[in-house]
Amino acid sequence: MNKLIGYFACGLRGKLTAFMLLAALSSSGSVAQRFEDLKKSGTSLTLRGVGSFYVGGKSVARTAAQIGLYGNGQIIVDQMYVAYMLPAKSVGTAVVMIHGGTLSGKSFETTPDGRMGWYEYFVRKGYDSYVVDQVGRGRSGFDPAKFNDVRAGVSPSGSQPNIRRIGSDTALTRFRIKQADGSDFPDSQFPLEATGELAKQVVPDMTDMYSVPNPTIPGLSELADDLTQVVMIGHSQAGRMPLEVVLLGKGNIRGIISVEPAGCTSSVYTEEQIRVLSAVPILVIFGDHLSSRQPVGANWGDALADCEAFVSRVVHAGGNASIFRPVENGFRGNSHMLMQDRNNLVVADYIIHWIERLPPKH
Repeated sequence: MNKLIGYFACGLRGKLTAFMLLAALSSSGSVAQRFEDLKKSGTSLTLRGVGSFYVGGKSVARTAAQIGLYGNGQIIVDQMYVAYMLPAKSVGTAVVMIHGGTLSGKSFETTPDGRMGWYEYFVRKGYDSYVVDQVGRGRSGFDPAKFNDVRAGVSPSGSQPNIRRIGSDTALTRFRIKQADGSDFPDSQFPLEATGELAKQVVPDMTDMYSVPNPTIPGLSELADDLTQVVMIGHSQAGRMPLEVVLLGKGNIRGIISVEPAGCTSSVYTEEQIRVLSAVPILVIFGDHLSSRQPVGANWGDALADCEAFVSRVVHAGGNASIFRPVENGFRGNSHMLMQDRNNLVVADYIIHWIERLPPKH
């Protein structure tokens, strides 16, 4: 842990009013991020493979009006996009990264201020790395039929599913990058000069148009079937998704890491489900300032308490589950977006250290 503490970087200091926050977002969001400003690693990255593919999906019949462009017939829906990089020298473990709500796989790529993200860093540490766009998000797309049916007058306007998005200023407070009044956290680890770039990463989220289970979960299950020694990292809204994959019977998952989940819904799982989950090591990670007042949504302190109850149930069932909080290990100011904070690689090193201690999956 002393090695990790040695990486600690102090957050920016300062104060902004709510009005100034909105102005800053408007200004920073209007200027393109320049390629020459990105921080290059300075060393070569040697890969044995890089690319992308889709998992899941089903063929459905749609009318020309539902398709909205050319002809009628079959289209593919519910497919999930997966990007991958495979290091030339692999440690033999595959890491799958799943982004949170109103976001995409970009969360794990280059940080808003141009530093190395977890996607590249885990590859450089020898891990076969996979980053997904959840179904109904980013490059995974969605079925336009319900919306085009309304446009054509076939369905009433109220039948349209809700499209989720989060306002730029709300994202900063909800993600604990800013305080509720728009002022800075004095010890913030997030690169405050790059909030406009974070705002660009927020995308339309079609989660509300899907029934349970969200098709991302069987998509992750299919992906897990194709890999070995799998560690799944789920963030925020996707924090519990790896647990749901395990409950589908995927025995080749070596470990689960839940980063800032919106709760672990401890009371939902039956004793039998807890017994199944106790067979897989679980690490839950939360950042700092969990007690800060939230303008919308559940309180992050409540989320931590729920996950503590969940971890207790898993440990009581004989499982290996724990919670890691950087603030309890000398790191102040981590936000909801730990994979983008200034000490993101410090957190990654802790995760890697945790993975290295896992028993191999047979």
